[in-house]
Amino acid sequence: MRVIFRLPEVRRVTGLSRSTIYSLISDEQFPKPVKLGPRAVGWHSAEIAEWIESRRETA
Repeated sequence: MRVIFRLPEVRRVTGLSRSTIYSLISDEQFPKPVKLGPRAVGWHSAEIAEWIESRRETA
């Protein structure tokens, strides 16, 4: 089962602000969101976990 995180959850688990998340997305350094509806997006929790792990490896 794939879990979708909405922005508040992504912010909580990453510790990043909304503007930082969207800035990283534009720089192709953060997973792109998936469209959930006309005005809603979310992120696959597994992709967020992989991104966090990749940051640990480079730190």
